[in-house]
Amino acid sequence: SLTDSPVTLKILQNWVPRVSPYFDKDHYTYAGHQIVIQESIEHFGAVVWPGALALSQYLESNQEQFNLKDKKVLEIGAGTGLVSIVACILGAYVTATDLPEILENLSYNISKNTQHMNTHKPEVRKLVWGESLNEDFPASTYHYDFILATDVVYHHTALDPLLATMAYFCKPGTVLLWANKFRFSTDYEFLEKFSTIFNTTLLAEFPESNVKLLKATIRED
Repeated sequence: SLTDSPVTLKILQNWVPRVSPYFDKDHYTYAGHQIVIQESIEHFGAVVWPGALALSQYLESNQEQFNLKDKKVLEIGAGTGLVSIVACILGAYVTATDLPEILENLSYNISKNTQHMNTHKPEVRKLVWGESLNEDFPASTYHYDFILATDVVYHHTALDPLLATMAYFCKPGTVLLWANKFRFSTDYEFLEKFSTIFNTTLLAEFPESNVKLLKATIRED
């Protein structure tokens, strides 16, 4: 239910300002690791949005509740890869996915930030919501413990395919963690539809950023 009392949090400044010749690189610190993210101004998916900061912070602070060590984790709409990198640092087997045009920057950030770590090597794959799911990720082979999604809901036309994709990967036993900045009525309409398919709990709210963090499991009725 959405009635459980969520925690109210603030997105902490884990961002470390640096004097850098590149305007497009951001430095963060999570789980004791410095993470450098290269953003790209060409694509929506190549900028760090507040939902990614909120989920990264929550995963770092709640490792007992959500222990990612040796778990299989899929991030959909991974964007710059920050959340996938944090999940990797926390010991998960990570598959980061996004649209083809995002993958180059995503792969660059993930390999750059995880290459010297003693962690499971993350994988980067193309995933277009609602398309070729069973061919690319056959249900018989692919089972994830956690699905991570941040700021995947905004003004775009792919909301139904997004919901179908979330439902496809959320098998019984899978936990979906979704952080999103709620700006538009369409965001709340999506949440209503989402709540008909998933058992949904509001874990945390970040009021200054209008971000909600939800935990969901597939309804088995």
